[in-house]
Amino acid sequence: MIAVFDDRQWKHDPRHFMANGVVSRSPEQPGRIAVLKAAAEEAGCTFSAPSDAGLGPVAAVHSAEYIRFLRTIHTRWTRIEGAAEEVIPNIHPANRTDSYPKSAIGQAGFHQADTACPIAEHTWEAAYWSAQTAVAGADLILAGETAAYSLCRPPGHHAFSDLAGGFCFLNNSAIAAERLRAAGRRPAILDIDVHHGNGTQGIFYRRPDVLTVSIHADPARFYPFFWGHAHERGEGDGLGCNLNLPLARGTGDDDYLATLQLALDRIDAFGADAVVVALGLDASVDDPFKGLAVTRDGFARIGERLSGTGLPTLFVQEGGYLSDGLGANLERVLGGVPAR
Repeated sequence: MIAVFDDRQWKHDPRHFMANGVVSRSPEQPGRIAVLKAAAEEAGCTFSAPSDAGLGPVAAVHSAEYIRFLRTIHTRWTRIEGAAEEVIPNIHPANRTDSYPKSAIGQAGFHQADTACPIAEHTWEAAYWSAQTAVAGADLILAGETAAYSLCRPPGHHAFSDLAGGFCFLNNSAIAAERLRAAGRRPAILDIDVHHGNGTQGIFYRRPDVLTVSIHADPARFYPFFWGHAHERGEGDGLGCNLNLPLARGTGDDDYLATLQLALDRIDAFGADAVVVALGLDASVDDPFKGLAVTRDGFARIGERLSGTGLPTLFVQEGGYLSDGLGANLERVLGGVPAR
């Protein structure tokens, strides 16, 4: 399988993470790259670097206002006397329709949903090349590859069109799907991260031309809390084009695979001719977030099921944090996809 990665993705090294009121080092560490890259190579992937497709594919999904914020906010932030190294919001609007402030502090609150997406000097550069990695993966599918792997880091599925959150800045899976759609494909996004892909859902929620499906831990008591419930089906022209399949905490292999079949049945009914898999590996029993309990053998079965669709498939890396099983889980998913 052909895989894509750019070394500039190493440059984002977030230091700040807050959970339950406790500040700690972010679990979305650059060290994930080394583990994931080695595992993909063990599964038979050959890596190449993406070319620069420019801002167009990013701007097809994200607002110009938001892109300008990501490109400039760190420089503006450093001009604030006594400001921290990283841009971290401390105030938020009540609604997306509230007034847009001029200040760096106010814009940080407008464009950053939580404290899990600090912006440092090289965050934009790393996020940009993570997005280009997704674009290059989509282009491989358009060129006739039956499967490809985009090692995107930082991840993307919690990023809305104008809002960062949950370690995510640019929505790589959405960017890839839109790239496929613009080229005449009818794509589906299948998100198997333990956390609901709320940004992806938000981007396509009113659209009928991209199906979004997410299998995740029930958000009633799990991040992202406010999105990912089963009754969320889309709105307007997009009604019926969003499917959420929340699972009880601790769900293991058999129930997960049964739910995956429901997701694949919906993708088939949508008439999709390409699938973007938002490949979170944090549904693992070994993952530090402890949402679900999929084993290494379970991930192998997931890879086999995905391969069984016969649809061209782009795997876009989302979550999956440093644990004993991280590399093994990726190797098993990708190893379940036959070589071309």
